[in-house]
Amino acid sequence: MRLSKELVAASAGALVLSILEQGESYGYEIIRRVKELSGGQIQWTDGMLYPVLHRLEQQGAVTSRWREAAETGRKRKYYALKAQGRKVLADHKAQWLVVHGALASIWGNHVSA
Repeated sequence: MRLSKELVAASAGALVLSILEQGESYGYEIIRRVKELSGGQIQWTDGMLYPVLHRLEQQGAVTSRWREAAETGRKRKYYALKAQGRKVLADHKAQWLVVHGALASIWGNHVSA
């Protein structure tokens, strides 16, 4: 199954914030985690992720810092959730639960993939 671009774009902020709620992370790791959480159904590219991260950073929801990776010694840009990001995530969760509830009611409380 292929998810629509609109649905992927609409869920991107919530997914990124939810992953960062679990701890700071860097781009490739976020992409890998989204793929893992979706069972391979959502496969982001750098071109999809970084505009979302930059938008969230401009909104004050996340912060970033360069850090050297212990394994490779290469510098990576790590992103972390800020207090404002926790508020934005709570809002995203509330909105998605409303949508999920409405669809579950229409579809008889069972959704098959």
